[in-house]
Amino acid sequence: MIRIGKISYWHVHADEYTEQAVDHPATELAAIWDEEAARGQAKAAKYGVPYYDSLDEMLARKDIDAVIVDAPTSLHREVIVKAAQAGKHIFTEKVVAPTSAEVAEIVSSIREAGVRLTVSLPRLYAGYTSAIDKVVKEGRLGKLTLARVRLSHNGAIANWLPPHFYSKEQCGGGAMIDLGCHPMYLVRSFLGMPESVHATYGYVTGREVEDNAVAVLRYADGALGIVEAGFVNSHSPFSIELHGTEGTLLFGFPEEIPVLRSNSGSGEWEKLELEPSRPSAFHQWVEHIQSGTEASDNVAAAIDLTRLMEAANRSVAEGRPIHVNELA
Repeated sequence: MIRIGKISYWHVHADEYTEQAVDHPATELAAIWDEEAARGQAKAAKYGVPYYDSLDEMLARKDIDAVIVDAPTSLHREVIVKAAQAGKHIFTEKVVAPTSAEVAEIVSSIREAGVRLTVSLPRLYAGYTSAIDKVVKEGRLGKLTLARVRLSHNGAIANWLPPHFYSKEQCGGGAMIDLGCHPMYLVRSFLGMPESVHATYGYVTGREVEDNAVAVLRYADGALGIVEAGFVNSHSPFSIELHGTEGTLLFGFPEEIPVLRSNSGSGEWEKLELEPSRPSAFHQWVEHIQSGTEASDNVAAAIDLTRLMEAANRSVAEGRPIHVNELA
């Protein structure tokens, strides 16, 4: 049995990951620490496990094998490095860190400690992504020329996001670094790493962080990637567009069923069957712990995600495209 310590309930998905730890037959929730004591104590009472005022004290427990990190993004480097040095395997919410320098330090500490890291990048493992990947690999779209992925909700206008999600210090940004992570890692999956990132942010509700965001990724071969995210849209479907020299694939307009029109087929629009979803990132993490293997592709995608998010934030701050090779 893998015994898990929970680090913080700051993130909106923290309870979700706790439930996965409780429900998985190979894992057990053993302890909780939170940077806000009252919140952590309430969760410890809810789940019937001890609460620790000191993270160091919780990490010192020999019978805790691993941790789930849902702390503020600004605390990730501190708590993840501590957990790695304590010999704990780590599952964390995206982004791993807001800058390339911080993520390099985190990954270095994890490799030095020999523990297993997996990052929550859920849409990489969904059945629709597998179906789209299959079409791309079969060459039915020809050479990809444009990928556009959009994810948006109404959290900032319906006021259901927690107030700390508008803290630039804690989050490292707003809609782009939170929701935009998913479109960003999907565009990176479809097209690879770009040469440069040029972003622009909108502030519809006038908060400290952006609630409306677009980033354009430019590639050496002429392809473009478009990443869109927002907190101010009531009925914006999650959507994917892939365009190539031989065809176009659409998903989420508005149904979450991929449709394809290709020169290699009938020339008409056809619906595609979804592939089975791969195991969740949490389940993959548990399997890596059990087998002693590394989540190499997952970690590589997470590192690239931080680089792309840093580039987007710097692009807005500096008013210019940021070349990826400028980053640490």
